[in-house]
Amino acid sequence: SFYEELLSHGILKPLTAPIEGMVVKEGSCNYVAPQGISSVVKYYLKQSAGADVFYEQHVTCICLRDGKWEVFRKMGLPEQFDIVILTMPVPQILQLQGDIVNIINESQKQQLESASYSSRYALGLFYEAGTQIDVPWAARYITDNPCIRFISIDNKKRNIESPEIGPSVVVHTTVTFGSEHLDSDPAEVQQLILSHLERIVTSLPKPASIKCQKWRYSQVTRAVPSCLGQMILHTQPLLICGGDGFTCSNFDGCIDSAMSLAEAVKSHL
Repeated sequence: SFYEELLSHGILKPLTAPIEGMVVKEGSCNYVAPQGISSVVKYYLKQSAGADVFYEQHVTCICLRDGKWEVFRKMGLPEQFDIVILTMPVPQILQLQGDIVNIINESQKQQLESASYSSRYALGLFYEAGTQIDVPWAARYITDNPCIRFISIDNKKRNIESPEIGPSVVVHTTVTFGSEHLDSDPAEVQQLILSHLERIVTSLPKPASIKCQKWRYSQVTRAVPSCLGQMILHTQPLLICGGDGFTCSNFDGCIDSAMSLAEAVKSHL
């Protein structure tokens, strides 16, 4: 039903662009978000009938105060909440300070500590409108390069090629490269990825701008065990955690966890 709804509103479309080297599982369907994956999040926030969204709020500490959760952040004053839902990567839940440290019991701590993630770098190359990128594919999986695992001509993959919008290229590194260079100088990492990219796609024009992104918690390699999409850390007031760290790193995993969280929260209202 989630796919049907998103397809009917044009948020998702079936993937029709040629993807070289993609392993297709029998009976599976692949989709693309033409306006980017953030359009899925924006669509659901719009359905929420007035949720206030605040970005760039780096939570550092969670404490119990008069039957509510007092949440501290890097910038700004602390705020109090009746319910707190944590969906950041599991290692970041364990880094939080305050009463939460003692609220997580030993058994839960062991479960949370057993979750693991791969690390990667993502590189974005952005071009002026009218630039031609002369390759026969929209995206390509690379199997024989120590640095690069995936290259996408993003507007081509999304099937939104337009003379007014410049193309962009997205590169994902291998897991091994990501873990080996996790704490390397970002400028050096960018240069390394570019040098490998130039050998794979020899005709690549010079981009107008480049962005290199470190993705410390890329995909879940081992989810938190014995949890059905969420874990309740405290009941009154409710403190609960979920996200792909409790299922798997794809859209289905995120939906499964969201449904599980919603049911748990509803039963506490």
